[in-house]
Amino acid sequence: MSWRKSSYSGEHECVEVRLAGLSQIRDSKDPAGGTLSVTTRSWEAFVARVGARKPPGRPHDGPVASAHCF
Repeated sequence: MSWRKSSYSGEHECVEVRLAGLSQIRDSKDPAGGTLSVTTRSWEAFVARVGARKPPGRPHDGPVASAHCF
């Protein structure tokens, strides 16, 4: 499986995710720096929860639209 970065990241580096039997998350600025592994079910629950939140003063235009990458 390949790594995917959110289309909302724009020019910023952010987190990337690789979905398989076990979902992996890594910092795209340091791809060799290690990964966080969670079950795909847990990842899907996290994304659904984040997508249900509407940040104050911002329109809700997607599940990760409000994510900030530094």
